Amino acid sequence: MPPLTILTARTLVNLLTANSAIETEVAVIANEAGAVVPIIPSSQVYLSSAPAAMADLQQELGYPRITVYSSKLNNNQVEKFRTLSGTVTVTADINATADLVTDVDTYIHFYIEAVSNILRENRGDWGNGIFYSGAFEVAIQPPGTGGSGFLQLARISLEVGVSGN
Repeated sequence: MPPLTILTARTLVNLLTANSAIETEVAVIANEAGAVVPIIPSSQVYLSSAPAAMADLQQELGYPRITVYSSKLNNNQVEKFRTLSGTVTVTADINATADLVTDVDTYIHFYIEAVSNILRENRGDWGNGIFYSGAFEVAIQPPGTGGSGFLQLARISLEVGVSGN
């Protein structure tokens, strides 16, 4: 079994990409709003903690994209007789780009909503001793130059409970 910090992040990647979940969710939300929003292909959801500027050097990474990684492990021994019992913070960085700042500033909110919907639909037992309560936090950075003109990043962080020996 891979290290728990990789396993938790990989589980979130699988939730976002299984049955093209992220593609479908963005399309549904955009359609309901009558908006045209570039779809995030499942092929652009990565297990990586590389910052956007470094990830841009990788040719296979395009926009929009989501990078998922574990950013914190807390073994606070909630279950006293387990060797590992606590939380892992999993982070999903959503990167959007557009020629116009108003477009990128709109797209990012559709992507946040899509990931949020997928998280809400997947509360509970994620298997392998990983449990998700449904709570998450979103931090949105202002747009800046980058990508194909303007780049914006949103960071979704969630804590999952972990339990193992």
